[in-house]
Amino acid sequence: MGLEGKKVAILMEGDYYEPEIFYYQRRFLEEGIDAHFMTRLWGQPSLEFQGHEYKIPFHVDKTFEGMSDDDLRSYSAVIVPSGMVSDRLRYTEDVNQLPPATEFLKRAFAEKSVLKGIICHGMWLVAPAPELVRGRPVVVHNNLHGDAVNMGAIYTDQDVVVDDDLVTGRSGGHCHLFARKIIDMMYERG
Repeated sequence: MGLEGKKVAILMEGDYYEPEIFYYQRRFLEEGIDAHFMTRLWGQPSLEFQGHEYKIPFHVDKTFEGMSDDDLRSYSAVIVPSGMVSDRLRYTEDVNQLPPATEFLKRAFAEKSVLKGIICHGMWLVAPAPELVRGRPVVVHNNLHGDAVNMGAIYTDQDVVVDDDLVTGRSGGHCHLFARKIIDMMYERG
């Protein structure tokens, strides 16, 4: 182990892809990384979400809402997972305002010390703020190719694409390659 004390924030919501989330839960721990699964708690102390494939419940009691800049900088990476998580997180009560999860992601993008990991359909969370990926090489699920191009990103046909502090992955089925790249970059950054 060599990354003890490091933290990774993984955004969560319903319809998550169980194999991916359970992989992160175990894989980051193997490196000594503390994986914090967080969501929008809607004023509740915790929420339980069901997975997409097997309807497995997943308990979340951490939120990104109200996180201070210092707390945000204490994370080595923020990950937006695959599946419907990002679609659910991009809900906003007022369509004239950014969704709170997209606001949080914008804050993470402003911090170069924090790796941003977006895999598969996770790019949906970026759609309300396309400037975050405009002109940057990314990969997304084949179904989101048009979305990435319309956001001004440079679609790159690889399973994992790195552009400085942004790591993107093709699909939830590539989570092992995606997580490996984030872990390697965390080691490189110290």
